[in-house]
Amino acid sequence: MHLGRTTLSKFLIQQLKDIEGASDLGALLVDVAAAVKAISAMTAKGALGDYLGALASANTQGETQKKLDVLANEAMLRSCEWGGLVAGMASEELDDPYPVPPEFERGRYLLVFDPLDGSSNTDVNVSVGTIFSVLRHHRAEAPATADFLCPGREQVAAGYAIYGPATMLVLSVGKGTHGFTLDREIGNFILTHPNLGIPEDTSEFAINTSNSRFWEPPVHRYVTECQAGRAGERGRDFNMRWIASMVAEVHRILMRGGVFMYPKDTKDPAKPGRLRLMYEANPIAMLVEQAGGRASTGRQRLLDVRPLALHQRVPVVLGSRHEVERIERYHAEFDNGTDKPYVSPLFNERSLFRPEARV
Repeated sequence: MHLGRTTLSKFLIQQLKDIEGASDLGALLVDVAAAVKAISAMTAKGALGDYLGALASANTQGETQKKLDVLANEAMLRSCEWGGLVAGMASEELDDPYPVPPEFERGRYLLVFDPLDGSSNTDVNVSVGTIFSVLRHHRAEAPATADFLCPGREQVAAGYAIYGPATMLVLSVGKGTHGFTLDREIGNFILTHPNLGIPEDTSEFAINTSNSRFWEPPVHRYVTECQAGRAGERGRDFNMRWIASMVAEVHRILMRGGVFMYPKDTKDPAKPGRLRLMYEANPIAMLVEQAGGRASTGRQRLLDVRPLALHQRVPVVLGSRHEVERIERYHAEFDNGTDKPYVSPLFNERSLFRPEARV
């Protein structure tokens, strides 16, 4: 493939030539890309198109919807419902699966998507994205909710779009993870980042430290070690990042390595995690694994989690393999009682509370 001249369509023809249902899967991904172009145009126009701000409504998770949430959701549904490629779709913004309208032919795939991840950032002009996952539909009948509840390892394709200084589409059909940049002059996605690879080691982590009082001890242990830097047992300094947009966090990791954590916490005991398994964790986990990284709940491979509900939430730890394995080890040691006790940084050796520091 000639870098800079390979369009998304040409790439898919080559990647899918030995996959069952290749033509339909390729056509569906092209339809997804068309929706991404429409969403990209809306996010780029922002206030000029009166696209910013919140609505009075909330989605099925009780979160306030942004105008762009609803518009992006409609763009994806309209782009993909008519081509005879999907049997049904499920969106983070909808309570129940979306059936293909009766006037359209039903296809052999199911599409699951988060139309605008990180939408709270749109009003402050920070990068947001779209995440999607493709599953096979194995029945002739219209899909029910149960048909969507497949573990992530059964995905046939997954990807995301990031709307930043450039619009990029990153996807995998199980043969590596590849990045395409939207050339606005010709309206095509061009292959610019083939065979993305996540380094096994990193000195960069991303986590929302405002939730630290709710974390489990294994997460406290890991973050405290990173914060100790060169003076601690890791023996090197770490950088911390947090954008509050999963797509932006993961894109940085795919470009240069790192580890992203949205762990289980006690802030809301009714929620075992914060991110949605079907719409966010599974597709991103596929991309990360295909790029040589690791994706986990902290206690289990993400792609092996069997969904119990369409909007199920899970803890997420992903990125550079060796760091994710370390975090998994800390969870295992905590669970079996062999971990180090967590000591608050307020009382450690550098603290104002040291006996020799008291006046």
